[in-house]
Amino acid sequence: MPEITLDDYVLNFNLSKQVGIQGSLLGELEREKRETAEEELEVNNVKIKKYTNEFWTAKQRQSNSLHEISYRACFKPELPRFFIELLTKPGEIVYDPFSGRGTTAIEAALLGRNVIANDVNPLSKIISFPRLFIPDIKDVEGRLNLIKTDYKAKADTDLSMFFDKKTESEIVSLRNYLIKKKKIDEEDKIDQWIRMVATNRLTGHSKGFFSVYTLPPNQATSRESQIKINKKRGQIPEYRDIKKIIIKKTHDLLRNVSGDIKESLKKIGRESKFLIRDSRLTKEIKNNSVSLVVTSPPFLDVVQYSNDNWLRCWFNNLDSEEIGKKISMVKRLEDWNTLMGEVLVELYRILKPEGHVAFEVGEVRNGKIRLDEHIVPLGLRSGFNCEGIIINQQIFTKTANIWGIDNNARGTNTNRIVVFKK
Repeated sequence: MPEITLDDYVLNFNLSKQVGIQGSLLGELEREKRETAEEELEVNNVKIKKYTNEFWTAKQRQSNSLHEISYRACFKPELPRFFIELLTKPGEIVYDPFSGRGTTAIEAALLGRNVIANDVNPLSKIISFPRLFIPDIKDVEGRLNLIKTDYKAKADTDLSMFFDKKTESEIVSLRNYLIKKKKIDEEDKIDQWIRMVATNRLTGHSKGFFSVYTLPPNQATSRESQIKINKKRGQIPEYRDIKKIIIKKTHDLLRNVSGDIKESLKKIGRESKFLIRDSRLTKEIKNNSVSLVVTSPPFLDVVQYSNDNWLRCWFNNLDSEEIGKKISMVKRLEDWNTLMGEVLVELYRILKPEGHVAFEVGEVRNGKIRLDEHIVPLGLRSGFNCEGIIINQQIFTKTANIWGIDNNARGTNTNRIVVFKK
C-alpha cells in the first residue's frame, strides 16, 4: 500500500491528485463544500493535529443489514469501514479488543479482511461469531420446529412483568434446549444462530420482540422498573410467538446478504479468533500480526453493561454479577488512564510496524472530560506516534441521552477518534 499520510486522506479533496483514496466519501464531502476544521493540541511538548468534519454518516452509506443487532453504546458500522478501507488491504487482520456487538469484526469480514475480536463479556461472542456462519433460513425453521415447547415450563426467576405465560414457556423451553446442547457439546452453527437472534429479541419496544413494551433492546430494565412501565402504560404482556419472531428477524438480518457474501464470511470465520479475555492479556494474538485496530473502550462508569444485560445473561445461563466484576468500569479518571495505558502497551505488541490504531472515545461528565486528550499521552508513552485526532460530526440521536447529553453541540453526537501509528 502506498505511503499516504492521514493528512492526505482527510484534508485534500482534490481527488484527481490522490492515490488509493476512496473517492465516494471524499466526493460526498466535496459536494457538500464542507471544509475540515483544523486545530492543534500540545501534549507532552508534542503538537497533535485535530481534524473536525463529517467524514462518515449513516446517510453516506447503507450499512449491511447483518449489523442490526442491538447492544449498548456501540458505534455505527460506517466508523470502522472508514478506517478499514483507508488503512488496510483484503486479507490483513483487523482487531477490536473491546468488541461489544462485533461491529468492527463484522464490517471487517464483509470487506474481506481477517478478524480477531475480544471482549471480557461472553455475550459479545454469542451475538457476533454466529454472523460469520450464516445458516439457510429453511434450516433455521427446521431446527426450531424440532425444539419442543413445554407449556408448563416456568423461569427460575420472576419474569411475569415482561412476558406472557405462554411466551415465557417458549423462552424457557428454548433456553433449556440450548443449555443441554452446549453441555453435551453438540451446539452447532444453526443453534448458535438461533441463540444469537433470540438473545437479541428478548426485550424491546415493538411487537418484534418477545416482551411487552419496554426499553430499547440495547438495555434491559429491572423488574421493578418494568412493573412501573406497565402500570404507567396500562399494559399487560401479550402472547408472542417466539419462533415466528426469530424467523422474521433472521429474514431482516439477511436481506442484504447474498450467497457470495455468506461464503466469503464463512471462509473468514474459519480463520477468525473470538476471544473472551482481559484486553491487556491476549497471548493468543501473535506479535506484529495485526494491521489495524478499531475499537471503543468503556467510557469510565457511564454504562453499566452487566445491569443492562442481566436478562440476556439469564437466557444464556451466564452469571451477570460475575461478568460485571470482570468488566473494567472504573469511576476515577486516574484508574481509567492506567487501564487504557496497559491496553495500549498490549496493542503496540500485536500491531505490525506501520500498523494503525483508531481509538474511539468521547466526552463524559457533561463534556467536562475529553477522553481523547487523555488517550494521546498514553499512546505516546506506549511507543506510538499520534497521527491526529479525528472528530466526526454527526446528527444528534436519542442514544446520546445515556451520556447525559441533551443537545447537538457536544458529546456522543460526535465521534472522537485518536489515530496512532506504530
